[in-house]
Amino acid sequence: MENLTEILGPDGLLAENIEGYSFRPAQLEMAEAVLESIELSEHLIAEAGTGTGKTYAYLLPAIISGKKVIVSTGTKNLQDQLFSKDIPSIRKILEVPFKAALLKGRSNYLCQFRMENALESTLGFNRADAVALNKIERWSHRTMTGDVSDVTSVSETSTIWPQVTSTVDNCLGQDCPVYDDCYLVKARRKAQEADLLVINHHLLCADWKLKEGGFGELLPEAEVVICDEAHQVAEVASQFLGHSVSARQLLELAKDLKTEYGGEASSIAQLPTLAEQIESEVAAFRLLFGDNPRRGSWQEISNVPSLQKAFEKLCSFVEEVEKQLKPFAAHTKGLESCWKRSDDFRLELKSLNDADDLQWIRWFETYRKTFTLSRTPLDVASSIGEQLNLPNQSWIFTSATLSVAGQFDHFAKSIGIEKVRSEQWDSPFDYPNQSLFYHPKGLPMPSTPGFTKHIVEEAIPVLEASRGRAFFLFTSHRALREAAEILSGRLDFPLLIQGDQPKQSLLDQFREAGNAILLGTSSFWEGVDMRGAVLSCVIIDKLPFASPGDPVLSARLDALKKQGQNPFMSWQVPQAAIALKQGVGRLIRDEEDQGVFMFCDPRLLKSAYGQKFLDSLPNMKRTRDISDVEQFFTNENEELEVETARN
Repeated sequence: MENLTEILGPDGLLAENIEGYSFRPAQLEMAEAVLESIELSEHLIAEAGTGTGKTYAYLLPAIISGKKVIVSTGTKNLQDQLFSKDIPSIRKILEVPFKAALLKGRSNYLCQFRMENALESTLGFNRADAVALNKIERWSHRTMTGDVSDVTSVSETSTIWPQVTSTVDNCLGQDCPVYDDCYLVKARRKAQEADLLVINHHLLCADWKLKEGGFGELLPEAEVVICDEAHQVAEVASQFLGHSVSARQLLELAKDLKTEYGGEASSIAQLPTLAEQIESEVAAFRLLFGDNPRRGSWQEISNVPSLQKAFEKLCSFVEEVEKQLKPFAAHTKGLESCWKRSDDFRLELKSLNDADDLQWIRWFETYRKTFTLSRTPLDVASSIGEQLNLPNQSWIFTSATLSVAGQFDHFAKSIGIEKVRSEQWDSPFDYPNQSLFYHPKGLPMPSTPGFTKHIVEEAIPVLEASRGRAFFLFTSHRALREAAEILSGRLDFPLLIQGDQPKQSLLDQFREAGNAILLGTSSFWEGVDMRGAVLSCVIIDKLPFASPGDPVLSARLDALKKQGQNPFMSWQVPQAAIALKQGVGRLIRDEEDQGVFMFCDPRLLKSAYGQKFLDSLPNMKRTRDISDVEQFFTNENEELEVETARN
C-alpha cells in the first residue's frame, strides 16, 4: 500500500513524471482495493466514475503484485490504447521489468496461406478487391505482427478481408503449410510467455467456450483477470457461449470451394457446381423470411409450415454437401477443412431442430441478404460463474456503470457470482457546476403517436442555445430516421446521421466541425470520448429498455417469471438504468467540460420505477425551464470568451 501512495500520491512518481497529473484520492483508494483483492485472491467489483483514472488504478497494482495478469477490455480500441500507450508509460515510470503482450481474435491477423491462395486463384476479384489485395500483399512483406488494423489504406469493411484472414471454421491449424510463420500462432506464443496480457471480452469468452466444450483453451492460465468495461461481459458471453449456423458461414464455404477449384483441386469438376448450389440454397432460404430484416423466436419457424419445411430442406442439403465432399477431403488440406466444416454445420443444424432441450433458446435473425440460426444458453450467469471458481485466482470487474441506485446486485447476478466485495467511487468531476439536467414539462408518453416529432420540436431551442455541439441519441433506428427528416434544413449546423458513413468518420467530422449535431443509436451511447467544448449537449429520447419482443430476452424474462421474480424490476429496469448511465456519460469527459443533458421521457418522473434511474445518474443540477438552459450556455460562452482573451 505504501508503494501505491509513492506512485499515485500528490508527490508520487506519476505527479513527477506526467505533465498535468493531479492527485485523485479515489484513484489511490481503488488501487489499494485492487491490490488487496489480488493479494487475498478474492474477487472485486469496482465502479469508478468517469475521470477517476481507473486504468492506472488497476494496472499499477497488477504489475506491482508480480502475478500473471490478464486484462480484458470491452473494445479493440481500448485494448490498443492500453498496450500502446498506458502500459509503456507505466513501464517507463516504474522501471519494473515485466513482459507485456497483446492478443486479439484470429480475424485480426493476416493469414498468409489464405492470402497466397487468393493471389494464385484463377477466378479473380472485382477491381476494388483486387486493388485492396495488392495493398495487403505489399504490406505483408514489412509487417512484424500481421495485425490487419495497421493496413489503414484498406477499409475495415472491405470484402477482401475474409479472403486473407481465417476463421475457426477454415483455419487449417497445424496442418497449414505456413504454420510456423503464422502471425496468430506467434501472438499466442508471446501471450503464453507474458506477465501481463491484454485481450478483449470477445477473446475471453471464446476461451470460456473452448474450455466448456473440452477443446482446450486459447489463453494462458492467470492468477489475476481484470475486466475493464465489465458491464459488457454478460452480453458478450451470451453471444459466445451459444452456437449458430449463418448464411455467411455457408457462403464462405462455397467461396472456399471455388478457391480450391481455382488452385490445387482444379481436376474436381463438381466443386464449382456444388458451390453454386450452396449459394442458391442460401438465397432461397433467406427469401422465405420476407424482405425486411427481423429477429424472432424459433416458434415463428415451427408455426409456419413453409419455413419449417424449408429448414428441414436446408438440413438435408447440408447433409448432402457433407457426403459429396467427404471423398475429396484427402485431395488438399483446404478441401479437408471444407468437409469438416460441412460436417460441423450438419450437426449444429440437427441440434437446432431439437425442441426438447429446454436449456437453450433457439432463435433466428435475418439481414438484408443473409441470416443466422442460433441457440443461446438460457442461463449464461451460471456458465460465467463456473469460470470464476478456480482456486487462488482473483477477478477484478470495473466500469463506470456497474451499480443501479448504488446497488451491485444486478451485475453480480448477471455474472453468476454471489459473495463478492464491491466498492464505488464517484467521479471527481464537479457535476453540479459543470452540467445541467433539463427535463421539459408537458412531454407526451413514448407510446403517444407523434412522440418523436414532439421531442424534436422541444429539442430545437436547446440545440440553438448550444449552437449545435450535440449528440441526439435514440433508442431505435426508426426514431432516428424520423428525427433526421424533421431536423433537415431546420438548423444552421451540420447534421451527421448514423448510417450515412462509418462511425469513426462521423466522429472525426463532428470533432472537426465544432458545431455539428450527431444523431445516433446504441453504438454512440458508450465508448465515445469527445472532450472539450465540441460536445456540450447530450439529448436522449427515452428510457433505453430492450425490446421485450427480442427472442433471447423474452425467454429469459419468462424464466425469471417462473422463478417467482418480477422480470421487469429485476432485469429490465436495471439493464436500462446502466444503459442510460452510459449515454449520460458522454457529456462530461474532463474537468473543464460543461454541458446540458436533456431527457425526453416523462416516465422518469411519472412511473414508480423512475427514481431508480434518477438515483443512478450523476448529481447534476435539474431544471424544467428552457430559460435555465439558455442562461447556462450564455454563461459558458462568456467563460469561453474570457479564456480566449487570456490566451
